[in-house]
Amino acid sequence: MARVTLPADPLAGPSVRSGGSASAEDHLDDEQRAAVTAPRGPVCVLAGAGTGKTRTITHRIAHLVRHGHVAPGQVLAVTFTARAAGELRTRLRALDAPGVQARTFHAAALRQLKYFWPQVVGERPWPLLEGKLRLIGQAAARAKAGTDSDALRDLATEIEWAKSSLVTPQGYAAEVARLRRDVPGPAEQVAQVYAGYEALKNQAELLDFDDLLLHVAAALEEHASVAEEFRDRYRCFVVDEYQDVTPLQQRVLDAWVGGRDDLTVVGDANQTIYTFAGASPRYLLDFARRFPEATVVRLTRDYRSTPQIVAAANTVIGAARGRVAGSRLRLVGQLPPGPDPDFTEHPDEPDEAAAVAAKIRRMIADGTPAAEIAVLFRINAQSEVYEQALTEAGVPYQVRGGERFFVRAEVRRAMIAIRTAPPAPEGTDLVTAVRRVLAPVGLSDEPPAGAAMRAQWESLLALVGLAEELAAVEPEADLRRFAAELEARADSAHPPTVQGVTLASLHAAKGLEWDVVFLVGLADGTLPIQHAEGDEAAIEEERRLLYVGVTRARRVLRISWALTRAVGRGRQRRRSRFLHGLIPEDHATSRVAQGDRRRTGGPKPRCRICGEPLIGTEALKLQRCGACPSDLDTELLDRLREWRADVAKRQGVPSYVVFTDATLTAIAEQRPADPAALVAIPGIGSRKLDRYGPEVLALITEPG
Repeated sequence: MARVTLPADPLAGPSVRSGGSASAEDHLDDEQRAAVTAPRGPVCVLAGAGTGKTRTITHRIAHLVRHGHVAPGQVLAVTFTARAAGELRTRLRALDAPGVQARTFHAAALRQLKYFWPQVVGERPWPLLEGKLRLIGQAAARAKAGTDSDALRDLATEIEWAKSSLVTPQGYAAEVARLRRDVPGPAEQVAQVYAGYEALKNQAELLDFDDLLLHVAAALEEHASVAEEFRDRYRCFVVDEYQDVTPLQQRVLDAWVGGRDDLTVVGDANQTIYTFAGASPRYLLDFARRFPEATVVRLTRDYRSTPQIVAAANTVIGAARGRVAGSRLRLVGQLPPGPDPDFTEHPDEPDEAAAVAAKIRRMIADGTPAAEIAVLFRINAQSEVYEQALTEAGVPYQVRGGERFFVRAEVRRAMIAIRTAPPAPEGTDLVTAVRRVLAPVGLSDEPPAGAAMRAQWESLLALVGLAEELAAVEPEADLRRFAAELEARADSAHPPTVQGVTLASLHAAKGLEWDVVFLVGLADGTLPIQHAEGDEAAIEEERRLLYVGVTRARRVLRISWALTRAVGRGRQRRRSRFLHGLIPEDHATSRVAQGDRRRTGGPKPRCRICGEPLIGTEALKLQRCGACPSDLDTELLDRLREWRADVAKRQGVPSYVVFTDATLTAIAEQRPADPAALVAIPGIGSRKLDRYGPEVLALITEPG
């Protein structure tokens, strides 16, 4: 193949000659300056939150250019969002290095692939696939998998994870089994959908975003002339947010760099929150092992947050388990002191949301711009109650990274189902009626696998919470009344689009910051999320999510949680285990959290096996720690399930209305011998004891 001389940069137009002031490093701290002025070669910057990592890497690039180590057009800087790439370009222009290419991995790969395609393939480049759900739907139908929109989104997410993790359709089932990964269906069936999607895409001569990276890596790995031409053009590489690279992105980076070592990486393992999508901090943490001669610099001076907020962040991440040495960055606050973080416990979620809205309204009245305030939560379904509370308080807001609650597709479908449902049988309470109506549209007893289906399930569960709230104040409310309530809420929750308070999930808040941050809903089962229970790695990722949330705040941090979802319900929750050690001993909430029942004079709930305090809803129900061995009577559990199915059929209700799976498991483990022991199991109140107690106790004493 004949070598083609580059007429211009394959990523951009011609570079611009640069210059600059020799004193540009004068405003850096000692650690930043060490990273900026490190010799050309491998450099690893371990940069804590708020320590000026973007400032450091842009100054390093400008330093290399200014001192003639590299031309601007020979530098390729990559990051993970278009916004971050744009910020890099803006800062580099201000430092008189405008010819440097700063792009996302995918944007860089797309431009490279367009340029090199004629040399590698010899025909027109395949176009980029606009939306993969249509092809995934065809593949799913052939594999007899689910084809509704949420199932297809979960399959798309799983295929993206597999490709980002360099897992082929043939190796998929074995790999997810090895990882014990939560997958959206039988592994062999998902693999079949994955293979079918790839075949359909290739037949149509289309590329998806992951293909951009795969094909660029292959072009450089398999075509020496392409690799030589690319490496003649680019001599220096910088990677931002290196803790978030996937195996596929690392493969591309390796292909770019080749055998060279002119590479600067910047990251913070404490902010790794995308491992579910294939990201891994191991490349950051192993950098010095891969490049023994590398310069490693730690940035720990926090210029974003007050010392009080910095101390809270250090406490949160300091309790993490299994942290390797490279991730142990203890931040040191550099700003003047501010107020201590505030902690508030509420009886229920509506009360929590109303209190937050009232505080925000007062702050705005006192001069804090609405755009400098954020309310951050773990899951998108939590936004509805805050949308409603802020609307009622007359506070403008915007939802970041997700649709407003009442415009979500699953919520619209649920509202139609509720509005068109026939009246519930006489004697059926509103909450039971709503659960029954929502069951066909996705509300199951237990959360489903797959992020999209779980998000839909959480939205439907939030509707049940609204039904509970309405039933508490209007015991006679029926489905028609509830439908009218939902319509009224939907109508009032559509304020005009304005710059206001930000509502966002913790994931969507990554990379952003505000003067005032409200971290809400910090109860076990929400943060950490319930489906993380039993998986230590998942629990630690939840802890890192809280760390990200805390470090978003500049001067005011308010943390709150509610003891129950809806008004009038008994206290069923505990504050997040991650708040242990964060709340001062003399703080009012410390006397009511962590299962401490001093208000009622009761003892702390403890594991019946090891005696340690119980943490989490499931542990409280089973009365044992997740790590303690189960003493489950499987034969009894089978009898209980058969009995429940029969009762549910006779009563015409879903099985969970009788008892949930978790309650049956608790009974089969604890084998209560009398009514007092039976009613002691969470989830069995006096009403269910009277209704089902004799039959359940008879099943327990029945010979196996």
